[in-house]
Amino acid sequence: MSATRLDRVRGLAIVTAATMLALTGLSVRGGPTQVHAASTATCQLGSPTGAIKHVIEITFDNVHFRRDDPNVPSDIEQMPNLYNFLVGNGTVLNNNHTPLISHTGTDILTTLTGVYPDRHGQPVSNTYMFYGPDGVPHTALSFAYWTDKALAFDGTAEGKYNMLTAAGQIPPAPWVPFTRAGCNVGGVGTANIELERVSNVATVYGVGSPEATEAADMSDLGQAKTTADFIGVAVHCAHSAALCASANHGQPDVLPNEPGGYVGFNGLFGHTYAAPLISSTQPMTDLDGNVIANSGPGGEVLPGFPGFNGTTAAVSLSYVAAMQEHGVPVTYAYISAAHEKADTGLGAGDPTYEQNLRNYDRAFGTFFNRLAKDGINKSNTLFVVSADENDHFVGAGPLNPGCNGVTVPCHYDPNKTGNVEVALDTLLAQHGITTPFGLKGDSAPDYYVNGNPAPNDASVRAMERAVGALVVTNPLTGRSENLTQYMADRAELNALHMVTSDPLRTPTFTQFELPDYAGTQAPLDCSDTATVMLCPGVEVWSHGDIQPQITTTWLAMVGPGVRTGGIDNKTWSDHTDIRPTLMALTGLRDDYRHDGRVLFELLNTRGHDGSILDLAEVYKQINAPVGAFGMATVRGATTAVESGNASDDSRYSNFDAKLTSLTNDRNALALKISNLLEAVAFDKANASRVQDLIDQAQGILARANQLAG
Repeated sequence: MSATRLDRVRGLAIVTAATMLALTGLSVRGGPTQVHAASTATCQLGSPTGAIKHVIEITFDNVHFRRDDPNVPSDIEQMPNLYNFLVGNGTVLNNNHTPLISHTGTDILTTLTGVYPDRHGQPVSNTYMFYGPDGVPHTALSFAYWTDKALAFDGTAEGKYNMLTAAGQIPPAPWVPFTRAGCNVGGVGTANIELERVSNVATVYGVGSPEATEAADMSDLGQAKTTADFIGVAVHCAHSAALCASANHGQPDVLPNEPGGYVGFNGLFGHTYAAPLISSTQPMTDLDGNVIANSGPGGEVLPGFPGFNGTTAAVSLSYVAAMQEHGVPVTYAYISAAHEKADTGLGAGDPTYEQNLRNYDRAFGTFFNRLAKDGINKSNTLFVVSADENDHFVGAGPLNPGCNGVTVPCHYDPNKTGNVEVALDTLLAQHGITTPFGLKGDSAPDYYVNGNPAPNDASVRAMERAVGALVVTNPLTGRSENLTQYMADRAELNALHMVTSDPLRTPTFTQFELPDYAGTQAPLDCSDTATVMLCPGVEVWSHGDIQPQITTTWLAMVGPGVRTGGIDNKTWSDHTDIRPTLMALTGLRDDYRHDGRVLFELLNTRGHDGSILDLAEVYKQINAPVGAFGMATVRGATTAVESGNASDDSRYSNFDAKLTSLTNDRNALALKISNLLEAVAFDKANASRVQDLIDQAQGILARANQLAG
């Protein structure tokens, strides 16, 4: 699995104006097409000043604001066109956080919905497991269209939706408040809001349709062609919008569980139908003038969506600009990682990595210039830019220490970069643990013991103790070290918002390993016989774990209503806060309560006293998975899970009972605070009992720390 999204198929401290101008780059071939403003005129956003007419939300895959090597400018520092736009015109929150597990699927879905994974159904990603009728875990893909059912790779169907609310229904779709307000909404590569699987084609277009017939070609070339034509690009249209009329191949936008109903809305699904409506130049080109195309197995050039790993800045931003110019004023886009070449990770300052960053910077320069010519700018557009998660570099340092990448390229030993893979089943067998189990391999592997036994089952407890005691030798350092940093049984997973309404997809337990490692089952990617081995080029950038290096990322907003605050290293936020802040700035509402809170610190007219901000801050610490509560309880859970023996497991049992009670109390208090913060933000309600709620939250944190020991 790649550090980008292979699972779906699969420093300069100051950036100068001269640097920005030098790297502005090429204009799009043929120039921007004529702007179609009809749908923009019908789009009735309710921003407080009425200024917001466009929304552009961009999610990077593993693009860093912080430096990974102190001598090498960060990814964003090396994109001065973007850096200067964000820092000079808005606010960058450099203390933003992911949910758990910290992976692309979970992170983007949390960003889109504003709720934690226990309320959108995907805490384990980018693949997850569920128990089938045979009691055996089966592996499924997190990336699936919004309304898809869970379906394992082996064909096992669970009978439940891939995404799940606490009530077991499809979560409300993120485009609905916009389309109900008369705004067409476009998506490029963004998790689960466009078609993700070839099987989706028949669902949308009908069995026996020409589109379904094309998708039925299961050859490698056929699948590549279907991807180019129908996957990864969509427009969800406002009610009765001409863009998505049946004459344009628009199809019903079916959302069977949407609160309040959702009838009379159509969508465009796929490049083959969307591109001719948003670009007069065919085949459509990226911002460098290259034809946007997928590649066939024999090198065939297939104009259309290039696959998720092909969504470079030049590609994704070209789609966004074209949509914005043609009556799609709200757009979501995903931009793939810059630190890879053909799915092989590259160290900071590597020449190819550096060229990728220059390409990305050039694309943003072209993008902003093109939008400016269209009259789309910071005065009328809300820009939301973030990264799904950060990473840990797995490898030895550069062969030429002191290199900066910009003027002195960094070079690495290719045999000393790559995840250290560990065959956990082999190691456990060496310790006498032969209980059958499935494993969702990762830096934080999830164990699914066959038969789905209870947490206190003797075989489960023996396995957990053995996992906690595993010691390995790190081939990068030569050090012998405990493989496990933290462990979470089901009670702790519940505290971390990782237990959904579907008990069949809850792991037996999760092992948070040291970030150099990737737990898997034999054989390893690079050896049929080794138990612990560095796999060169495999997952050079590790994430999906719990360490701050991975879970701490960044968020930026620019536009009407957003304070020009530069870089904010203080405000503690996480991905759930993006959605409610977006709704508040655009004057819209979701049909549900968010787990996140409006980031008053970002707003240029805060209008709230310090006590509300204090309440908002402590709320994050008790409720966010990697807040103070979550990190305290996972420490305590680790000690408890690793404790005891076959004859006395009382410490574990007592801890779990206390943790369950504490989590219930936390949830009840978090609900009260969340309801109050939503009422203050969206209903302009007067807050009462604020200090009492703050005191109760501090009490919850004190109990968590006491429980951690």
